[in-house]
Amino acid sequence: MQQTTKQTETNKSYKPVQNLLSKGITNTKTAKNDLETFILYMAPADQVQGLNLCPFASDGCKKSCLYSAGRGKFSNVQESRINKSKFWGFDRANFYIQLGNELLSIHDKAIKKDVKIAIRLNGTSDIDHLYLLERYSGINFLDPFYNNLLFYDYTKNPNHISRYKNTSYKITFSRSESNEAEAMQILKNGGNVAVVFSEELPQFWNGYPVINGDETDLRYFDPSNVVVGLKAKGDAKKDQSGFVVS
Repeated sequence: MQQTTKQTETNKSYKPVQNLLSKGITNTKTAKNDLETFILYMAPADQVQGLNLCPFASDGCKKSCLYSAGRGKFSNVQESRINKSKFWGFDRANFYIQLGNELLSIHDKAIKKDVKIAIRLNGTSDIDHLYLLERYSGINFLDPFYNNLLFYDYTKNPNHISRYKNTSYKITFSRSESNEAEAMQILKNGGNVAVVFSEELPQFWNGYPVINGDETDLRYFDPSNVVVGLKAKGDAKKDQSGFVVS
């Protein structure tokens, strides 16, 4: 099922959400992670009318989005993600109270088992959830007290990269056909950039070493100042925008 750019109806009602976070084993890529992982899936970009959960998404990114890949091709999964997005958009305070409580529960589990648990809050969105969590719940999950939770994400928002530089939140910038200048600047500043390639991954891209980003989704332990190479999948194989590097 291909992703459609048609927006859903303007309906601000949503159903109660039992769990905002999903276990990483439900996703083919996060299932490869060495650590137990929890991920938040929502409806990307402007799938819900009046909401844009990926404000920096390019046209090529939207057309190549993996939103409908894997379990995302099922209508009940898409409806669940749309429902979570409405919860976020129209009842934000309660959304972050629930998300904070779920993270606290996961943190308690990590403490009891004396393990690290990975958290990816933007599985199919690009929102500064940690900032909003602190704003609405009063909890700073980057405080050392919560260091059993390892937060990581991809983003196309350069402001997220600068805000969380030198923190324990590991963010990889995603290159698109419209932000290569920002991507190169982030690499020059020592950050990491994800690039989608059409063929086999090159050894270097613009002089920076390329690592295989498909071996695991867990970007937390990547070396610094590298390109995270991803092979084109799904609709990205047909990209003509320049989002995918040939």
